Amino acid sequence: MDQPIPHAAPSLSHAEIRTIIFGIMLAMFLAALDQTIIATALPTIGRELGDLEHLPWVVTVYLLTSTAVTPLYGKFSDSHGRRVTMLIGIVVFIIGSIACAVAPTMITLVLARGLQGIGGGGLIALAQTIVADLVPPKERGKYQVYFASVFMSSSLLGPVLGGFFAEHLHWSVIFWINLPLGLLALFITFHTLKKLPRHDRRHRLDLLGAFLMVAATVSLLLALSWGGLRFPWTSLPILGLVAGSVLLWALFAARMRLAPEPLIPPGVLHNPVVRMGVLSACFGMGTYIGLTIYLPVYFEAVRGLSASLSGLALIPLMAGTVCGATVSGRSMTKAKHYKRLPMIGLFVAMVATGTLAAFAHTMSITMIEVLLAIISIGLGTLLPVSTVAIQNAVRPHELGTATGTANFFRSLGGAFIVALFGAIVLSGSGLSGTASFETLAHTAARSGVDLGDIFSYVFVAAGVGFGLALVFLIAMKELPLRGSAVKAAEAVIAD
Repeated sequence: MDQPIPHAAPSLSHAEIRTIIFGIMLAMFLAALDQTIIATALPTIGRELGDLEHLPWVVTVYLLTSTAVTPLYGKFSDSHGRRVTMLIGIVVFIIGSIACAVAPTMITLVLARGLQGIGGGGLIALAQTIVADLVPPKERGKYQVYFASVFMSSSLLGPVLGGFFAEHLHWSVIFWINLPLGLLALFITFHTLKKLPRHDRRHRLDLLGAFLMVAATVSLLLALSWGGLRFPWTSLPILGLVAGSVLLWALFAARMRLAPEPLIPPGVLHNPVVRMGVLSACFGMGTYIGLTIYLPVYFEAVRGLSASLSGLALIPLMAGTVCGATVSGRSMTKAKHYKRLPMIGLFVAMVATGTLAAFAHTMSITMIEVLLAIISIGLGTLLPVSTVAIQNAVRPHELGTATGTANFFRSLGGAFIVALFGAIVLSGSGLSGTASFETLAHTAARSGVDLGDIFSYVFVAAGVGFGLALVFLIAMKELPLRGSAVKAAEAVIAD
């Protein structure tokens, strides 16, 4: 079991800490931007590579690999130092970005995104760990504005840049832009992190656990992707994939119990507050990720917007979460019943999503933007509450593990829900085999299906996701916040 992370030596001045934080901010910006810039370019990528069937995997494989390696990065950095681990992550991310930019087929792009995820998966988690090394909790508030600005800027810039590059330049530019940014991050990190205090501790990396988790997830995602498209839902290949996934998940559960240092320590998940908080965040954030990926397809295929305009149309959904999280985080410092605000927020998000489902074809773009802002702000209220409640429910030496577990399942939920939304869109349109983006509407029309109706089902599924997040949040016990957790409430919006 990990020991509490020691804080930085007092010899580091505020200016030195700020220099180090600037270096890791750029690395964080790389990973955060890549999560948002891809969304509005996906329809163009599907069109130019002539393959819509495998399009959801461009997102899900990144989420899968980044999810699997996040705990490994943490333990590797404990053993070999934050600096060398951050440098490895940036280099792998750059190599993966170049491979994505030159990918000639969708399958090649999916594989390259997997490599990119292996690098990107450690950047944000390592940055958070480095801050914990540098700054004691009571002083973290002074530095949180920097990290909040990273996520706010990536949320605003990502969709706009992705749509602009895809429409006016080429979709590969969204990956080429990572090369100069990555090299700059590599240079700054190489020099600034030399000052970082070392607190090395030897750990065993649970590579087998990571493999079992990825294999189990891929099996289930393949069943979701191929069911009703390549094979009937009750066919032997689909049933075999589902059965294989169940078996692999069972082996993963056994591995968690038997491994000396498992990928996800089971003791943390035995805590009921952690378990309910993780599930609430999993469904809430997973649904949000699914919407960010498939709303650009809706805007372009159903509403006829260009890639650039669809990027602008996505801004309310991307920016509202930061606003909701800020309000919720600050209210936790004053409100005794801190669950009430996110409960209201999730309920309102459900109602707004239901309204989208009911009027997917006819509602004006302006009204859709208003509803997306409402959904985003409502979901944002959940993020600090779930994180701080989880941290508040565990002992100090379990903080890193509990936070990492929550991030792990949020990404995993995103991978599942993106695949589910993809199955609804592609299966509902009657698409079979590879196809171009332009053929999606025609294929749906030949099948007697309106794409607006298909996306109504996507919005219904999103409403169910927010509903499950609300159910698990209600079930989460509301423990009184410790003093350190109260201070973390305002800081967690950057995590």
